[in-house]
Amino acid sequence: MENNKLKGCLLAFLAALLWGVSGACCQFLFVHRAVNIEWLLTMRLLVSGLILVLYARIIRRPDLLRIWKNKRDAIQLLLFTIFGMVAVQYTYFATIKYSNAATATVLQYLGPVLIAIYYTIKLRRLPTLIELIAIVFALTGTFLLVTHGQIGYLSVSKPALIWGLLAAVTLAVHSIQPITLLKRYSTTVVIGWSMLIGGLFSSFIHAPWAVEGRWDTYTYLCMAFIILLGSLVAFYAYLTAVKLIGAGTSSLLACAEPLSAALIAVVWLNVSFGRFDWIGTTFILLTVLLLTFRERRDRVPLSGE
Repeated sequence: MENNKLKGCLLAFLAALLWGVSGACCQFLFVHRAVNIEWLLTMRLLVSGLILVLYARIIRRPDLLRIWKNKRDAIQLLLFTIFGMVAVQYTYFATIKYSNAATATVLQYLGPVLIAIYYTIKLRRLPTLIELIAIVFALTGTFLLVTHGQIGYLSVSKPALIWGLLAAVTLAVHSIQPITLLKRYSTTVVIGWSMLIGGLFSSFIHAPWAVEGRWDTYTYLCMAFIILLGSLVAFYAYLTAVKLIGAGTSSLLACAEPLSAALIAVVWLNVSFGRFDWIGTTFILLTVLLLTFRERRDRVPLSGE
C-alpha cells in the first residue's frame, strides 16, 4: 500500500513536470522557430489521438466502437471534442504565443475556481467560506500577475489576458463536460477519440502537411517531447496516479505544473518573471490547494473523474 502511494505521488508529480516542460517547448517553437500554433495543435491531437485509439484497439477495449452506437453519447463526444479538447489546447497555445508558458499555465489554473462557481450555481447553494477565500485569492493573484499591483496598467498584452481567461473557461468545460461519458466509457477511449477527431477537425483549419517554421534538431526534439512525453506519457502517468492515490491528491500534486513551467521558462527561455508574478502565482496556487482540500472533504468534483 505504501509503495503504491509513493508510486502514485511520483507519477502525479512527473505528469505535472512533463506538462510544464511541454508548455516551455511550445513557447520555444512559437517564438524561436516560428511554428504555426494551428499546425502544432493539429499534429499534437492527430498523433496522440491515433496512438491512443490504436492502443485501445490492441488491448481490445470493448467500448472502442460502442461509444459511436449510442447517438446521444456520440453527440456528447463531438461536443467535448470541439468545446473541450480542441478549445482548451488552442486557447492555451494562443496564450503562450502572446505571453509565455509560465503566464499561460498560471492563468489557465483559474479553471478550478470557475468549476467551483459552476457547481455552486448548479447545486443552488451559497459558496462556502473556503470557496469565498479561494475566489478572493484567485482575483488577487490574477490582479498581481497581469497588473503588477498597478491599477490601469497591464503587464501582459490584452490578447494574452483574453486568451488566458478563455483558457481557464475552456479548462473548466474540459473538466466538467465529459464526466457523464467517463462514467460509461474508459478514459482512453474518450480522450483518444476526442483527440483524433479534434486533429481531423483542425486539419481543415491548418493542414498537417502545410509545415511552417525553421526546422532543426531542437525543433524536432521539442515536437517529440510535446507529443510523446507532454501528451501521452503525462496523460498515462496522471491517470495511473488517480487510480493509485485518488483524484484529490493527484490534482494537489499537479499544482507543480505552473511552478515547473515558470522555472523552466525563466532558466531556459530567459522569461522575465518578477516579484509580482511569483506572488500572483502563489495566490493562484493557494486557490487550487484550497479547492482541492474542499473537494476531498465534500466530494464535489473539480475534474472529470
